[in-house]
Amino acid sequence: MTVGNHNNKPAPGEVFAVLKRIFSENGREYFGLYAFTIVCLVAVAVTTGLAAWIMKPLIDDIFVHRLYERAPVLCGAVLVIFIVRGIANYGQAVSLAKIGNNVVARYQKRVFQHLMRLGVDFFNETRSGRLAARINENVAGIRDLMSMTLRSVAGDVVSLIGLIGVMVWQQPYLAASIFVVGPPLVWAVNYIMRRVRRVTRESVTINSHLIGAMQEAVQGIAVVKAFTMEDQLAVRVGQLVDQAESRYNKIARVSERLGPFTEMLAGFAVAGVIGYAAYQAATTNHPPGDVMAFITALLLAYDPARRLARTQVGVERALVNARMIYELLDLEPRQSDAPGAVGAKIERGEVRFKDVSFGYVSDMPILQKVNFTAKAGKTTAIVGASGAGKTTLVALLQRFYDLDGGVIEIDGQDISKVTKRSLRQSIAYVSQQPYLFEGSIRDNIRYGRPDATDAEIDLAADQAAADEFIRQQPQGYETQIGENGANLSGGQRQRVSIARAIVRRAPILLLDEATSALDNESEARVQQALGEVMCGRTTIVIAHRLSTVVNADHIVVLDQGRLIEEGTHASLMADPHSAYARFHRMQGDKGLGLVDDKVAEKVPVKRRARKVAGRSA
Repeated sequence: MTVGNHNNKPAPGEVFAVLKRIFSENGREYFGLYAFTIVCLVAVAVTTGLAAWIMKPLIDDIFVHRLYERAPVLCGAVLVIFIVRGIANYGQAVSLAKIGNNVVARYQKRVFQHLMRLGVDFFNETRSGRLAARINENVAGIRDLMSMTLRSVAGDVVSLIGLIGVMVWQQPYLAASIFVVGPPLVWAVNYIMRRVRRVTRESVTINSHLIGAMQEAVQGIAVVKAFTMEDQLAVRVGQLVDQAESRYNKIARVSERLGPFTEMLAGFAVAGVIGYAAYQAATTNHPPGDVMAFITALLLAYDPARRLARTQVGVERALVNARMIYELLDLEPRQSDAPGAVGAKIERGEVRFKDVSFGYVSDMPILQKVNFTAKAGKTTAIVGASGAGKTTLVALLQRFYDLDGGVIEIDGQDISKVTKRSLRQSIAYVSQQPYLFEGSIRDNIRYGRPDATDAEIDLAADQAAADEFIRQQPQGYETQIGENGANLSGGQRQRVSIARAIVRRAPILLLDEATSALDNESEARVQQALGEVMCGRTTIVIAHRLSTVVNADHIVVLDQGRLIEEGTHASLMADPHSAYARFHRMQGDKGLGLVDDKVAEKVPVKRRARKVAGRSA
């Protein structure tokens, strides 16, 4: 069930529903700190009331009746009141800060763990910069709701009740003025809350766009510089900054409207009380102690009353953020393990594609009834023009997406009926765009297998032709890499990612253009190393350069989502009219670059489909 919704108007009782969820999830964790905080807040409230009450004996006994012997007792009482109040204020502030900081940390961990459960499709649809900005801003809403609610209920409400009690005790008739001031204040708070709710959501959305745009510009700085995009991006980001500034100014204007309104009401109330006290003193010669105690209580009550009014506005802003966090946490992965899914038992690693069909959009198929087998311990190469569906096949094998039709089996097991985690633990993957994470080079290789020893990491790096350049780094394997390995070349990043795949020791190895970023010498060394690593493993290779797949045990040729040819390099080259032979001739002996889709279109798909059928028979 999703607690939050996307419209501006909350569901009935939604504030209480969100608060109930927050405290039910966090209450037991912080029970001791909550109890201590409540004691401190109550102590603050009680001492605040006593500070107002003591004004009557202080004025009447000392200044009116001249009972000076009571001065030490009253002065001591005032000192105790303020010492206790100071200590209690410190205690509640520190404990609330500790709770708030821990809540932020817990929800950041929880959100990240939840994001890791969501499928690749979610991240394809969500810009990472905006998501990170939104999470940062929204998590604070949980903390603010908890702290504001606790401080209001246990602190301001108790203080206000105590001070009102002092006012009623001292001057019951004057206390009735509270009911004159109260209704207009409630009306103003409700009006402002409705306005703040809408503007706050707009500001969160705009701010996430702004931070996302800045992050993307920094990550793509090389492209920005190469295409002289600085001015264009400056204009775009400037517009977002202006929009964010406008929304924040609007929030300030709306939320701060409460200030002059409450000041005006408080001014009327205090002026009225002072006028009444002056009239009473002039006509009845009444001692001013109780009136001064009343005025002190009224002035002290102004602060908690004002905070309570502003708290309601602040709760609305925090509620928007809390709702947006819960909207994210309540998202269920579209692709989950099947009921009763078991762990995959992969030993040989034979991969079979049976009538596999898939499309990212329902009416635009990427793959159409693809059938082939990657035999255990052998190397199968998938070739074809860009957009033929090669990388999609690899994504489907790792269950990044679910099939629209057909079955993929590994060692006779339907991968849709095993857990995704156990499936992926049996696969080592090297993408054509290597990604490295914050940390050292050794840390990045160890992500392949957390329990790998340093010796195994060194060996894997050596097999990936990475050991030499790693040892030339300032701290060798312990060198901290820049964002996504910015201080390494593209070929170096690729070799580190290959080492990560080698150290995994998985029975299935997926290489998606694994040597595309390497120079000829490095490619030759990595290919030799991969030849050793691939021995005994089921290896599926995607390549544009046909020179990298000539030694494959089996070659599959795709065109526009269909399998059109398959065989060995020799058998496919034996037919000069085959698409594979055409690709090879277009690349020449060096095998640089693959022809585009137009070349593949010159060979009729139907004739090639019949050829495959004939060979299968």
